[in-house]
Amino acid sequence: MRLKKAFYFCAAWVCLVLGLIGIPIPVLPTTPFILLSAFLFAQSSERYHTWLKTTKVYKAYVLSYKERGGITLKRKLQIIGITYVFMGLSGFLVQKVYVWIILVVCAACQFYALMLRIPTIPELDEEPSPPAESLPLTAQTEDPTE
Repeated sequence: MRLKKAFYFCAAWVCLVLGLIGIPIPVLPTTPFILLSAFLFAQSSERYHTWLKTTKVYKAYVLSYKERGGITLKRKLQIIGITYVFMGLSGFLVQKVYVWIILVVCAACQFYALMLRIPTIPELDEEPSPPAESLPLTAQTEDPTE
């Protein structure tokens, strides 16, 4: 049992580091690695699991997904924007066609996963708009100038 916890603990750190590296590097996905590290820390060390949940990275990339089952549109656009800037920089620095093709494929896969597969949730401070049938009807008034 101790060996299993030690393995989970080491794997959690590896996943956390990969997730942190994935913030500026477009090919590595941040959120899945942080989620996996949270799971592995929960299995191996309550102390580090608690610590991870208090970090800015966890709160920024994982908390809304874990608690509400999706990511806000604002966060999705931030992720795509940052990723595409770094992908563009990579493509500019490495003047190779095969690198450009790989970057375009990665960008397309990221866009598909982020925008079409992961649910978009409303911002916390937004109130959902009421359905049209519940809105009050306004009385038609005659134009006094006629």
